[in-house]
Amino acid sequence: MEENIVTLVDEEGNEVKFEVIMTLEAQEKEYAILMPLEDNGEEAYIFRIEEQEGGEYSIIPIENDEEYENVVAVYETLMQEEGLE
Repeated sequence: MEENIVTLVDEEGNEVKFEVIMTLEAQEKEYAILMPLEDNGEEAYIFRIEEQEGGEYSIIPIENDEEYENVVAVYETLMQEEGLE
């Protein structure tokens, strides 16, 4: 399952490993839900996935509250649908 692990660098320059919980689409953009591997808490992080030149991908923190709320709403809807099956 190593392919679901990404490493990001925080503000202090520390490498932090995250598990990709899921990816989803909201308003025609792709997002990744990431959970820190080291943190036993339940707080997940949402990042926008952007394709760069050459087929590389970057994950960008969401800084817009409205965009964040839209992604959370899509995520919650998906979780509710999963629970009904």
